Amino acid sequence: MEKFSVLISVYHREKKEYLREALRSVFEQTIEPDEVVLVKDGALTAELDEVVDEFESKYKSLKVLSLPENVGLGMALNEGLKVCQYDLVARMDSDDISMPQRFELQLKAFAENPELSIVGGWISEFEDDPAEIVSERRAPETDDQLKKYFRKKTPVNHVTVMFRRGRVLEAGGYQHFYLLEDYWLWGRMIACGATLYNVQQRLVNVRGGVSMATRRGGWRYAKGEVCLMYRFYKMGVIRFVDMLRNIAVRFPVRIMPSAIRALIYSKLLRKKIEGDSGFRHKKASEKNIPPAL
Repeated sequence: MEKFSVLISVYHREKKEYLREALRSVFEQTIEPDEVVLVKDGALTAELDEVVDEFESKYKSLKVLSLPENVGLGMALNEGLKVCQYDLVARMDSDDISMPQRFELQLKAFAENPELSIVGGWISEFEDDPAEIVSERRAPETDDQLKKYFRKKTPVNHVTVMFRRGRVLEAGGYQHFYLLEDYWLWGRMIACGATLYNVQQRLVNVRGGVSMATRRGGWRYAKGEVCLMYRFYKMGVIRFVDMLRNIAVRFPVRIMPSAIRALIYSKLLRKKIEGDSGFRHKKASEKNIPPAL
């Protein structure tokens, strides 16, 4: 299997127990990373530094990059990309939990198709207890399906991706774009001819649910969505009708009160249906609801 790096950014507001769980899930994989680059986005708390020191002493593959001040996720990831040794880089958030076979499944996809630029997968979401899954976010599999899917919503779950570092840098890396840096990156990569694929399995367990939906609103998000859709249209990666539809659907949800947005999420997006964990909630693609809540 090809060697790969894992890229994580952490900042002072993270909880130490979340970071510990995230790092444990990275190192306790069926295929352990050849390198893990952990970016400290500004000074951390003593408790977080203790967790970092604990893992740094235990795993020689962990490399810590300390930034003098907080620069935000996108810029922190760019700094981390500069020091990643390998072309394959897996993204991981500092409060999520990777499934044990995540990297093995992604490496297999790259081995079977060397032309791939991004390999993502499904996520499950929980609010407090990782054992209590409240929803699952799935996405299509093949490049053709995903580029069609992109016309309505982001084609890959950012926290699950493993990508070619060279293709990311070719597209300009992470760039500040309101709060939508990852979506903006996928659009630019598609415009540069990137090939996408999603493993049709759950790869990451994410802290989300209704609490996440309540946070993803406000005029800044709404303005960002409008600007992003316009940019995508001008780049030729979505059609004019796609731009209008996406703005019409997403803009009202972004500016409505958090309580109403959470209600929409819990009553419509999270509709219980049978699934492999006893139940899963209805996908965004099965309801006319913005998927990025």
